[in-house]
Amino acid sequence: MTTFSQTLWSEIAPIRKAIDDLPFVRQLADGSLARERFDYYMGQDALYLADYARALAACAAQSTTSDDLVFWAGAARDCIIVERQLHDSHVDHTRLERSATCTAYVSYLNALAAGGSYPVLAAGLLPCFWIYEDVGNDLLAAAGDLEKHPYGDWIATYADEQFAEDTRAARAIVDRLAEENSESVRARMLEAFRHASRFEWMFWDAPDRMETWPIG
Repeated sequence: MTTFSQTLWSEIAPIRKAIDDLPFVRQLADGSLARERFDYYMGQDALYLADYARALAACAAQSTTSDDLVFWAGAARDCIIVERQLHDSHVDHTRLERSATCTAYVSYLNALAAGGSYPVLAAGLLPCFWIYEDVGNDLLAAAGDLEKHPYGDWIATYADEQFAEDTRAARAIVDRLAEENSESVRARMLEAFRHASRFEWMFWDAPDRMETWPIG
């Protein structure tokens, strides 16, 4: 039987392929990515994660079971403590400004949190787990020896088993919430998952253009 999360994953197949085909992702895999583009990505990711952690904390606050609360709160903690430690080794946070894409993405997640629908917010947070795990696994397969790869520490972070376990846990929560709620709520969950996945593509695409605001 196909789970709700598997249906979500199938729905974004074109988006996932588009992410895999981005020059940034391909060059990151083979190590040919220009350092300035990697640094741009890391800087924007650091800014994004600060707000993503808040959205995870909001999801914990809205959760309906103690197990869910523990998971989302733990994910928020890890997002700040573990992920930002990695970014601290790559970027100077004092000189960063959110790009248009980063601003739009976190604003969308904040809007989902403010909307007060726990199932919809959980579905909107899932792409960051799942797409990063998927890309990380592909990068790991293509990169070879991570100790010799210029971006091996980043690739190892997103392709490890703990991250995969967290992704499975987030999927299980979304599947359960889909089962517990109405068709109209499931439709909104699908919409949130799809929109957040589109923002994931935009986020991966922005470093190739070194995206800035279109007007000062």
